[in-house]
Amino acid sequence: MIPKRYKKNFAHSYTFGVFPTLELLTYRMQDVLGIWLHPRASQNSGVLKIEQICQQNSIPIEIHEKIFNRLGARENDYAIGVLRKFSAPLDAAANHLVLVNPGSRGNLGTIIRAMLGFGFHDLSVIEPAADIFHPDVLRAAMGAIFQMRFEHFADFDAYKNAYSQNIYALMTDGAKPLNMVEFQTPFGLVFGNESSGLPPEFHAIGTSLRIPQSGAIDSLNLSIAVGVTLYQASLAQD
Repeated sequence: MIPKRYKKNFAHSYTFGVFPTLELLTYRMQDVLGIWLHPRASQNSGVLKIEQICQQNSIPIEIHEKIFNRLGARENDYAIGVLRKFSAPLDAAANHLVLVNPGSRGNLGTIIRAMLGFGFHDLSVIEPAADIFHPDVLRAAMGAIFQMRFEHFADFDAYKNAYSQNIYALMTDGAKPLNMVEFQTPFGLVFGNESSGLPPEFHAIGTSLRIPQSGAIDSLNLSIAVGVTLYQASLAQD
C-alpha cells in the first residue's frame, strides 16, 4: 500500500497514536491491514506491545519515519494503524444514541468515547454528517469506536422505520427536564447538530427533554450535552 493522506472515499483509514492502535489490535484485529512504527519509539512500552501482538498474529509491521510526515501525524504519534473500514449494525434491543447531522469530527470522536464510558455501544448517525472513519474522529475517540456498533441513515425517518426505540429528543426548549424523566427502554437519545440543534417538529416525536442550566448561556456544547445526558440515562440501565 502506498500511503496517502486520508480521503473519505478510501476503503481504509488510519489510527494515529499508540493507544488507539492498541485498541484497534485488541478489538478489530480482523480489520488491521498493517502497522507503521516511528524509529524513535523503539523503547516505548506500548510500541513493544504492538510489536508483540503483530508478531504473534502475522500482521505486517514496518518502521518508517517518512510515512509519519507524509500522513500528517503529530510529533508524539509513535504508531499508525491501517484499518479496513467496517460495518457494525445496531442492536435492536439496546439503547441508542442518535446524532442528527453532526458536523464536528472532534465532537463526534469525543461523543463516541463518552458513550463507551457510560455503557452505550450503539450509535445512529443521520446524514449528512462528519465522516466517522476520519482519523480526526478516531483520534478523538481514542479507539473507543472499535467497541461500538453504528449505522448511517439518510434521514431520521429511515432510522425510525428500522428501529422502534422510545424517542427522547434533547432540545433547549424541551418539554421535560432531563433529571425528571423515567426512561423507558429500549430508548433512543436524539441530538441535533452543533449549530442549530433539532428542528421544532421533534417536539412531536416521542418526548422532548431539556438539560436544566443557568440563563448565562444559550446552550451547552454538543459533546458536553451528550455526556450529561448519557450519565443521566445510564442510571436507567443499572
